[in-house]
Amino acid sequence: EVQLVESGGGLVQAGGSLRLSCAASGFTFDDYAIGWFRQAPGKEREGVSCISTSDGNTYYADSVKGRFTISSDNAKNTVYLQMNSLKPEDTAVYYCAADKKQYGRSWLDYYGMDYWGKGTLVTVSS
Repeated sequence: EVQLVESGGGLVQAGGSLRLSCAASGFTFDDYAIGWFRQAPGKEREGVSCISTSDGNTYYADSVKGRFTISSDNAKNTVYLQMNSLKPEDTAVYYCAADKKQYGRSWLDYYGMDYWGKGTLVTVSS
């Protein structure tokens, strides 16, 4: 059974930090680009960041570039999103996603991912 299980969300003050984790199972981790989308109330889902687990290349939305860092631990089949300098507009449900064919910038704009997690809520207070 394929699973993407997110953890690490919570409530943080503006300027603070959180680290999200996405534990993957049930598929060959190295064959996929894995990353994060987010969806704020009343807004469309937005691609945030992804990593090519085979070569470590990373990609970021302009809205998070310089503040968020994505990484992967292939031995643990886990992808992390370190979020620093958080802003109230970062408040959203963050979803982990994986796709075998999409990678790079196109991954951030593609909604037909092979696999999705159930999401973890990040709330940034002002």
